[in-house]
Amino acid sequence: MFRATGVAHLMSISGLHITMFAWAASWLIGALWRRSARLTPRLCLALPASRAGALGGLLLAVLYALFSGWGVPAQRTIWMLATVVLLRQSGRQWPWGQTWLLAMAVVVALDPWALMQAGFWLSFVAVGVLFAAGPAQGKQAPSGGREPREAGERGGDVATDSGAGGVRPQRAEGRFDLKNGLASRFLPPLLHAAREQWVVTLALTPLSLLLFNQVSLVGLLANAVAIPWVTLLVTPLAMLGVLWAPLWDVAAWAVGLLALLLQWLASWPLASVSVAAAPLWCAVAGVLGGALLALRLPWHWRVLGLPLLLPVLLWQPVRPAPGQFELLAADIGQGNAVLVRTASHSLLYDTGPRFSRESDAGHRVLVPLLRALGERLDLLVLSHRDSDHIGGAPAVLAMQPQARLLSSIEDSHPLQALRPSTRCAAGQHWVWDGVSFDVLHPDAADYREVSKSNAMSCVLRISNGGQTALLVGDIEAAQELRLSSVPASLKADFLLVPHHGSKTSSSALFLDAVQPPLALAQAGYRNRFGHPVASVVARYDERGIRLVRSPQCGAASWQSQKPAELDCQRQAGLRYWQHLPEP
Repeated sequence: MFRATGVAHLMSISGLHITMFAWAASWLIGALWRRSARLTPRLCLALPASRAGALGGLLLAVLYALFSGWGVPAQRTIWMLATVVLLRQSGRQWPWGQTWLLAMAVVVALDPWALMQAGFWLSFVAVGVLFAAGPAQGKQAPSGGREPREAGERGGDVATDSGAGGVRPQRAEGRFDLKNGLASRFLPPLLHAAREQWVVTLALTPLSLLLFNQVSLVGLLANAVAIPWVTLLVTPLAMLGVLWAPLWDVAAWAVGLLALLLQWLASWPLASVSVAAAPLWCAVAGVLGGALLALRLPWHWRVLGLPLLLPVLLWQPVRPAPGQFELLAADIGQGNAVLVRTASHSLLYDTGPRFSRESDAGHRVLVPLLRALGERLDLLVLSHRDSDHIGGAPAVLAMQPQARLLSSIEDSHPLQALRPSTRCAAGQHWVWDGVSFDVLHPDAADYREVSKSNAMSCVLRISNGGQTALLVGDIEAAQELRLSSVPASLKADFLLVPHHGSKTSSSALFLDAVQPPLALAQAGYRNRFGHPVASVVARYDERGIRLVRSPQCGAASWQSQKPAELDCQRQAGLRYWQHLPEP
């Protein structure tokens, strides 16, 4: 919900919160320091209250940032805050660009891997764009004084009105003048805030597409409400709750009220737009285009940013040719999740495990993967009800409202409330783009006679007439024996290892019927079951079947055009600190 409405930045320890905390701490320390002058005048003579407040606020802000986890946005805020405070204490002033670059250099020097984090780019780019797109800084305030008035600024109870006869004074009295006074006082800050939000949204849109493959279309409206609500109400209440705990309940109520609005906005049909992950050159062009549109440049320069945005917005990944198909086994740990793609259709076989109450393979892996590939699923197949196969289903179903559900789960299963399911049964058949899909198991009668979930796994055979893949879920030896009675329908070029390599599956009879040159065991690294077990691995080795394990392979990709090859992401994207895996 936060991502779809573009307010996720408010739900973390952001630079705004730390700056607010530093300001409040500085004001409090300065007030206490001045009061201490009555008892010990030497204290204020040694260190003025303004300086004590500034340094004390900075120190407490550092402790707050450390307590919150010392994330990249917190680091950026602390270093920029420290630079400004120390410069002011020494009577110096730097242009904003130098302060910005110094903070960036310090963050990268202390943590070079910060460059690989989305928070680094979002935080620094947002602040840099705000400074660069802000009003011209040609007028500098004198040291210790206030900035000269900008043209058109109204002060006191007298306004100026330029008419045909020149400039005449106009008293802020009466209904009409009161309206003008309120408008002149509140309208410019509101317009300024709206412009800032628009500039940041415009500049960060290409970056959001690059990092998350998603951009919120209701973000401008959501942030217009959420930013003042969180900044002026939720955050102060959360901080004051340290002094009086009931205020935390009020803060929680305020967050809940905001969530109702955000949930309503997120439910809009076009609340957010997802695009496929574009290559680096498209992303760089899009970021430059967003920066051009946001900067204070003449319009004939700014419109040049529009064509630069087109590659990242229109990019589409290459799909299999008609009559061909490909499989992508996601890196989800102990469980199954295989994306099947044809020329114009997509199917997801299982959705991986649920890791905890707050995390599952759907949210953590599959939803970002589908978004990066620009996929719209036609069908979600859940082999059976075990949690390592359906853990990510709610997240995937929420992201893919058009996808049909085919499974063996019972009618009373909670997932039926999210999307009514069609039972998978042997004999079901369909064709997509010249590729045939056949359900081989379970039989319709099994729903009345079998209660064990593994035995009810939906077995899916995919073939284009030349190459075949077999996805079998967690079937065990008894089901393998039944399927092996018709060996002609089992022979395959690619096999998803039954039950992750459990000793109850991958029987010799079954492997002799399938005869796969290549098999993939989707299992978790050092899983507590020991999958794939040594006896099963030995059976594959005896038959010359190449057995690939997902902990060493990562995400695995297989194509019907190259049936002898299996591309492993951890080998293709090998980092310099990793050893080459053994063959």
